[in-house]
Amino acid sequence: MLNQIILVGRLTRDITVNKSEKGVTVSTIGLAIPRSFKNSEGNYDTDFIDCVAFDSVAKNTAEFCSKGDIVGVKGRVQSRRVEKDGKAETIMEIIAEKVTFLSNRSKEDKDELDETEETEETEEMEEKEEIEEDEE
Repeated sequence: MLNQIILVGRLTRDITVNKSEKGVTVSTIGLAIPRSFKNSEGNYDTDFIDCVAFDSVAKNTAEFCSKGDIVGVKGRVQSRRVEKDGKAETIMEIIAEKVTFLSNRSKEDKDELDETEETEETEEMEEKEEIEEDEE
C-alpha cells in the first residue's frame, strides 16, 4: 500500500506557527497550484490546497518562506473524524512530512513587485475615472 502525495506550488500567504493544546508546533501551509491544462474557456484553473505541518517542518517553513515563494511538499493524505454541530464528519488533510524550498523572491524583488502592483492598480483606477468622466 502507498499513501504519498507530492505538490509543487506557490505559498498563498505567510505562514504562522501555533501550538496545539498538547503543545505540538503546527502550521497550515496554503498552496496555489495551477493545472497543466486549460478549461473550456481557454484558461488555466488553479487549485488551492492547504497542508498541515508539524514541529521542525512547520518552524523552518515559517522562518525561511513567505507568500509567493515556490515550495515542494511531500507528505500523505490523512483522514480524521470530528464532531461538528452534533454530526460526525470526516476531514481529509494533507500532512506535510517534508517541505523543499524551491525558490524565493528576495526582499527587493518583493518590494518591486508590490510597487508594480500598486502602479497597475492606480493606472486602472485612473482609466475608470476617465471613462466615467467621458460618459457624463
